[in-house]
Amino acid sequence: MNATHYDKLKEEDFISDASIENIRIREQNPLFSLHWELKTLLYLGVMLLSTGLGILIYKNIDTIGHQVILAIIAAISIGCFAYCLKHRAPFSRERVKSPNSLFDYLLLLGCLSFLTFVGYLQFQYTVFGTNYGMATFIPMLLLFFVAYEFDHLGILSMGIANLAIWMGVSVTPAQLLSSGNFDNETVIYTYLILGLILLLAGQLSEYFNFKKHFRFSYLHFGIHISFVSLLFGYFNHYSSSLSFIWLLVLFVLAFYLYTDARKHKSFYFLLLVVLYSYIAFSIIMVRGFIAINDIGAIYLCCLYFIGSAIALIRLLIYLNKQIKAS
Repeated sequence: MNATHYDKLKEEDFISDASIENIRIREQNPLFSLHWELKTLLYLGVMLLSTGLGILIYKNIDTIGHQVILAIIAAISIGCFAYCLKHRAPFSRERVKSPNSLFDYLLLLGCLSFLTFVGYLQFQYTVFGTNYGMATFIPMLLLFFVAYEFDHLGILSMGIANLAIWMGVSVTPAQLLSSGNFDNETVIYTYLILGLILLLAGQLSEYFNFKKHFRFSYLHFGIHISFVSLLFGYFNHYSSSLSFIWLLVLFVLAFYLYTDARKHKSFYFLLLVVLYSYIAFSIIMVRGFIAINDIGAIYLCCLYFIGSAIALIRLLIYLNKQIKAS
């Protein structure tokens, strides 16, 4: 409602002079929302508290004692989970809104404390012996259970990261690329299986209508891990005539994800698919230029990247318009 409507209401004696003056003052000095600022402060508070406790314990571990430290960590974790259990909304297959902002961060703190507790227990007392898989499997189950039970995307991401650790690999794209351990076929296949599992989990979430808003997180990790694995699989078999099978699988997967992204009108996933496909296609082109073994191939290569970059930008702009128009 604008000022004209207020004046009209005033003329018809629906509101008083004092009321219209208050409305004008309120419009001139609108309220400023602190919602995201408070959420950011709460998130930082949880992170700083976890970090501070870790430093405090590390510096005073000789005087405090392991049992006391474990008891404190367990008490924090139990306290957080007790609060969340008491104030949680009933379980639903659909999205469940958090009762308040504090709830989300206490749940996050409870999970972080639990992971610290299990890690500390294993490090100090080796309760799982040398069976390190069990030490990561139990936290993984708990994180996935908490994510679905309390409908928390942050905990789901932690569960996915723990699934990767349980399978013996890391999960973030930065760690994926910086690890540089892709000359090991076992690592490549493990990453590829992990990526496909996550993609499948995302599709099943929607198919069974079971927390289908988790689909984005599954596909986000799944797409990066699957495509990076296929690219490194190609380079690992570069000298083999069968190396192109990796790129063929990549293009088939890209086509499937492209149609899926168009169906869901997701420009983000469309962007990822187009960029990874462009990288794969460019790899083939560069290999072709190298095979020419002539100075002219260098010029052709430069022209290719200039022309393809322009075409890529135009394609992305076109796809963005198509999605907005659909």
